[in-house]
Amino acid sequence: MARITLDHIRHAYGPNPTSDAAYALREVDHEWADGGAYALLGPSGCGKTTLLNIISGLLLPSHGRILFDGNDVTNLSTQERNIAQVFQFPVIYDTMTVYDNLAFPLRNRGIAEADVDRRVREMLEIIDLSDWSKRRARRLTADQKQKISLGRGLVRNDVNAILFDEPLTVIDPHMKWVLRSQLKRLHKQFGFTMVYVTHDQTEALTFADKVVVMYEGQIVQIGTPAELFERPSHTFVGYFIGSPGMNVMPAQIDGSAIRLGNETIALDYAPNVAAGDKVELGIRPEFIRIGREGMPVTIARVEDIGRRKIVRASLAGQPIAIVASEDTELPAEPRVRFDPLALNIYANSWRVGREA
Repeated sequence: MARITLDHIRHAYGPNPTSDAAYALREVDHEWADGGAYALLGPSGCGKTTLLNIISGLLLPSHGRILFDGNDVTNLSTQERNIAQVFQFPVIYDTMTVYDNLAFPLRNRGIAEADVDRRVREMLEIIDLSDWSKRRARRLTADQKQKISLGRGLVRNDVNAILFDEPLTVIDPHMKWVLRSQLKRLHKQFGFTMVYVTHDQTEALTFADKVVVMYEGQIVQIGTPAELFERPSHTFVGYFIGSPGMNVMPAQIDGSAIRLGNETIALDYAPNVAAGDKVELGIRPEFIRIGREGMPVTIARVEDIGRRKIVRASLAGQPIAIVASEDTELPAEPRVRFDPLALNIYANSWRVGREA
C-alpha cells in the first residue's frame, strides 16, 4: 500500500488558464495516509473524478506532483504506479468466464496457479458469484458484471492503491449495502489504501474513515463523518451533508453575540470577522428544539417521516428546518431554542470560531 502525497496539484483542461475559474481542479495540497480509506464526495463537476484520474495516472496534472511513499510518480503510467481501478460502468472481458476474469490480473503477474485459485475462489464468495464462476461474462446482468469489476480490483494484494469511480451506480439498492459493507471489511482485513469517488453521501459516510468533500474544483474539508456533521468547515459541507442539510441564515456579529433580524443569540466567544465579510449562522435541524420558549417561528408545514418529523418554518424571515420526534407537540405559538454547542459561524462561507 502507499502513502499518497498531492503536492500542489492543479489541473485545467484548456490551454493557458488565466484564473481559478479556468481550472477544473484548483490547488490541492494534501497527504493521505498509507492504508487509509478515503471517499471523494461532491456534486457532478466538482473535480473529484479529475483528481482520481490524476492519482491513477490516466491524467497528467497541469501543475504539481503526485508522490507514492515519497517517490515522484507524476510521469508514470497506471501500470507503473501499480494501481487497481474500478470504473462507474463494468469493464470486463465478455468472452472469458467469471473465474477467468478474476484470475487474469493474477496470472498476468506470474502468480502461482494454486494461489490464483485460492484468491479467486475467496473473491467469488465475497461478491456472491461462486455459482456463476463457469459462466461467460457476456451472459450476466449489469450489476453482476460490475461485481466482477469490483472483484478484479480487490483480488490483488500487491497494489499501491485501489481507486473506485462511483462503482455502485449500476448495482441494485440492497446489493449496494452488501458490497459497501464487504469493502469496509476487506479494508480492515487487508489494509488497502482505498479512494472512493461518489456523489452519494450515504456511500461516502458508510465506507470511508475520512471523507474528502469537494466543491467547485477544491477540497473544502477532510474529516470523519462526525466532524463533517458537527463542524462543517464550509457552508457547502453543511448543506451537502445531512438530510435535511444544515440551516444557513444571514446574520450580523455584535461582539460576543450574533443577531438574526431582531433576534439575538449570546455566544461565549467573539467570532473573528472583518468589516464587509458575509456572515452566516449555521445550525443543524437536529440541534433545534421547538416548544414554548425561545425565538418565535412561523410553521409552514410538517413532514411526517415515521419516527420523526421535519418541521418547515421561518425564523426572522428566514426559512429553517427542524427535526423533531414523532411525539413532539407543536404549540399554537411555537418558539425555538438552538443548542449553543452546535452553532457554526461563517464568514464568506468559511467557518470561524475557536476550532475553525
